[in-house]
Amino acid sequence: MGIRYKLLFLVLDGAADSLSDPVTTLERSVKPGLDRIAREGVCGAMYVLGRGVAPESDEAVISLLGYDPHGIYTGRGPIEAVGVGMSIREGFEIAFRANFATIDPSTRRIIDRRVGRSLSRDEASELAKALDGMDLGIYDGYARVRASIGHRAVVIIGSRSHRLSPMIDNSDPAYRRRGLISVAVQGFEPYIQRIVPLGNTPEARIAAELANVFIDRSIEILENHPVNKSRREKNLLPANSILLRDAGGSIPRPVPLKDRYEARFAVLAEMPVEVGLGRIFGAETIELEYIEDPVRNYSDRLEKTFDALKRNDVVYVHLKGPDEPGHDGDFELKRKRIEEIDKYYVQPLLENRPSDLAILVTADHATPPSRKSHTDDPVPVVFNAPGVERDEVESFTEKNCLRGRLGVYEHGWLMLPDVFNRFLKS
Repeated sequence: MGIRYKLLFLVLDGAADSLSDPVTTLERSVKPGLDRIAREGVCGAMYVLGRGVAPESDEAVISLLGYDPHGIYTGRGPIEAVGVGMSIREGFEIAFRANFATIDPSTRRIIDRRVGRSLSRDEASELAKALDGMDLGIYDGYARVRASIGHRAVVIIGSRSHRLSPMIDNSDPAYRRRGLISVAVQGFEPYIQRIVPLGNTPEARIAAELANVFIDRSIEILENHPVNKSRREKNLLPANSILLRDAGGSIPRPVPLKDRYEARFAVLAEMPVEVGLGRIFGAETIELEYIEDPVRNYSDRLEKTFDALKRNDVVYVHLKGPDEPGHDGDFELKRKRIEEIDKYYVQPLLENRPSDLAILVTADHATPPSRKSHTDDPVPVVFNAPGVERDEVESFTEKNCLRGRLGVYEHGWLMLPDVFNRFLKS
């Protein structure tokens, strides 16, 4: 089997809003490039995991790549670990996605789960080094810690002699576990949670005890760390705690993308979770460095996109911009981020588009500013390729794309295989 076109698979992180919003950021945004792709293509919508399930980013990307996360998912922690270059000693280590956070240490009330999004890479690295290699004092336990981007980190809890289970809950109250999957909690109590086992096994009980010791000791270390002393002097929030969630004890082992689709894949991504998934799924994985200036930032991404297309049949590009302002409830900043992507990435892409390039655009989930979290709302989908008969959709918005000829995918993992079968296979 061959494919008719090369495919650019463009994912706009958190770009969708809720269908219940009076006006969405996509509807308000000035985005002639995205609207042109929709107007000249075929559109649809997609429940990324399924109706009633608000996806986390890792499950969402697995689904977008055409795999049912329930069949291969082992927790977000291991994926993030791969993304930052860490390995796991399976059976004796569990990995967590972690956030540096600001708390009141006397009550453990969470003041800001993300340290005001102001933690620099150098600051986070220094704080991680202070925790890395911690001896936990029981069960031959230890911790390995590595900062990733901004307030984010990976924490690995291990034991030299006791087996550990990832079936434990989160200390981050914003997410509760359902098996190995975490779901966002609306209206949570802002206090660090004691980690409890989710099953009555010694492996889960020991893992929970070790994680709680790590949390206690990390607060003691971080509260008086020189980085936080300096931040307080600058009237910045201290990163005086670390929140743990999404434990996992093994690396997923899916069928590689190249075997699943008989095509060469590349993944361009900035965040460790997407970088980790690219590596796990056997794609050429290209790490993107965030550049503050949007012109240079998206020019860099577009240059790397065209370069990757020379070597690959499918290039998956994950652009982070809209998600964070959605979490922060900032409608106008989210609109601005969408317009920057359109102006500095999408429009130049269309101006320099090769004649054999198909474009697939969607979002990995909705992050409505009205909700400040991921929701289960359907996200818009558009496929645009030379010679593909267009439908009646005129713009790239949630409600308009619902009317498109692609229809509504009840699960995100159905979408990419359908696009391959209907449009790309030769």
